[in-house]
Amino acid sequence: MKLPARNAQGAKLKPIEVDDQVFGIKPNMAVIYQTFLAQMANRRAGSASTKSRGEVRGSTAKVRVQKGSGHARQGSARAPHRTGGGVAFGPKPRSYRQALPKRMKRLAIRSVLSGKVADGQLSVVDKLSLEKPRTKEIVGLLESLGIQRSALIVTGDADRMLYCSARNLSRIKALPAAYLNVVDMLTHRDLVMTVAAVRRCEELWGGDRARQRRPVAVPAVAAKAPAAKTVRRVKATKRGKVAEEATGEVEVVEGDIAAEQEAS
Repeated sequence: MKLPARNAQGAKLKPIEVDDQVFGIKPNMAVIYQTFLAQMANRRAGSASTKSRGEVRGSTAKVRVQKGSGHARQGSARAPHRTGGGVAFGPKPRSYRQALPKRMKRLAIRSVLSGKVADGQLSVVDKLSLEKPRTKEIVGLLESLGIQRSALIVTGDADRMLYCSARNLSRIKALPAAYLNVVDMLTHRDLVMTVAAVRRCEELWGGDRARQRRPVAVPAVAAKAPAAKTVRRVKATKRGKVAEEATGEVEVVEGDIAAEQEAS
């Protein structure tokens, strides 16, 4: 498929050819949702901590006797229902991290990129080069592209000048293509990508990488084992028959066991 391209001043350029496996697939909403939840959960510090009744200071003796006072039964001063007591079932330091397969992450990124293209929220510019941090250049770029709300600017490689120019603007964020993620793309309405960023995305998630499947293990042909020696076994039956069994073959020999024993 082809995407329209513009320069930094907003003039239209020749459309560029992009990989359909990255920018033209049907978005998988279930994978996008699961990836979004996992990424948000991984951001949680999980450092909240409270003290239980066994960790707070205070005597462990009963506040008053169990019976005879006419009042309700009470435990120690550390009980959760008393002022200064411990917290019942309070939070403890823990990890909220959720593991996610790499194939799901890649599919989620390709799905969001394809959804941005389908919704007309993806703009491609030829290049963005700044000699020094200048916020006015970023404002002019967004105005020329007709972007009035939040936007995510993606470059091929890390650009310090572009990052410093965009960080002063609210709801505007700049990052390299290798750091592209589902949360940033969904929390920003428009997506501005350079041609180098598009090619970088195709290298990371497109082409053969996007079409790859789990290889099927082909069993190796086992070497032909040497033929085992034939083992013959003599078995006497009650009816006076001697059977000689071999691998795959059975020979039955008629005879009288008693006569053979006398002859021997």
